[in-house]
Amino acid sequence: MNKRWSALRLLVTIALSVLAWALVAALCMTIGSTGSIGWPAQEIFRFRIENVALASLIGAALGAAGVVYQAILRNPLADPYLLGVSTGASLGAYIWQFTPLSVGFLIGVSQQGFAFAGAIAAVTIVFALAGFRGRLEPLTLLLVGVIVNAVNASLYLLLNAIHRDMPGNSSIAFLIGGIQTNLKVGQMVTAAILIGVMWIVCLSLTGQLNVAILSEGEAISLGVRINRLRWVAMLLSSLMTASAVAISGPIGFVGLVCPHLSRLIVGHDHRRLFPVATAMGAALLTLADAASRLLASPKYAQTYLPVGVLTGLLGGPFFLLLLWQSRRQLS
Repeated sequence: MNKRWSALRLLVTIALSVLAWALVAALCMTIGSTGSIGWPAQEIFRFRIENVALASLIGAALGAAGVVYQAILRNPLADPYLLGVSTGASLGAYIWQFTPLSVGFLIGVSQQGFAFAGAIAAVTIVFALAGFRGRLEPLTLLLVGVIVNAVNASLYLLLNAIHRDMPGNSSIAFLIGGIQTNLKVGQMVTAAILIGVMWIVCLSLTGQLNVAILSEGEAISLGVRINRLRWVAMLLSSLMTASAVAISGPIGFVGLVCPHLSRLIVGHDHRRLFPVATAMGAALLTLADAASRLLASPKYAQTYLPVGVLTGLLGGPFFLLLLWQSRRQLS
């Protein structure tokens, strides 16, 4: 499991993953909201490539983070939102426009900035409560994450009940999740840089992630400082998830589905799994965005569905299937 893996094999895996994603992205570029299929005209190209790029960035972050979460938590049903990232971001985005003075405009911070801050605050609380004497236990992390998610959701509903006459409804995107078209270039670049840096560091840990799924005693006997690995890997993957959620809202099930689909292709070695799941996440969310555009055409639903709705429709049955298989294995 820990045999040396050459840099050449890693580069080949990454190159093939990028190639597969690029083919899917090129296909999705040809799908328009009018129902037409073909390469977009110059005046449409800029808008469509921005959608494809954003969908790819967000999907890649969620797919990669899902691999890390499932390895560290030793739970095949884990996804990047278990530690309160999504509800923290939703709450932060809502606070941005809460009160008639609008907090966000008053202090000059964008809604995406508030969403990122909310996500980071939620994760910080989870780590502070779950860390006991500097140790992180997977089961404790899961339990605290569930509680923080519930508290964040309750606070959101409480604020909504107190102040229903909200100036606008832009926080809805942070409940459903979708590809936002009102982002500034700086926001997209900042998210891309954060996700890219976190991804590279997580990639360097993939060899140790192969050991993380073993018992603590076995991991230590193999020379892996498992507690430090848990802290570093969970912090990095949570930051990566928070960066994605801040510009998209909580797009469900991508981080759950893509690692499992990738295992069917390349197996359980995280050195292969991590880049393949990244490309799978990018491709899946790009396809969902293209499907949303197609459904918005006059031939079909004639309304643009947020990609979070489509991934939920795909991921819900997939989650139930995984749960059923897990129960069969335990019986």
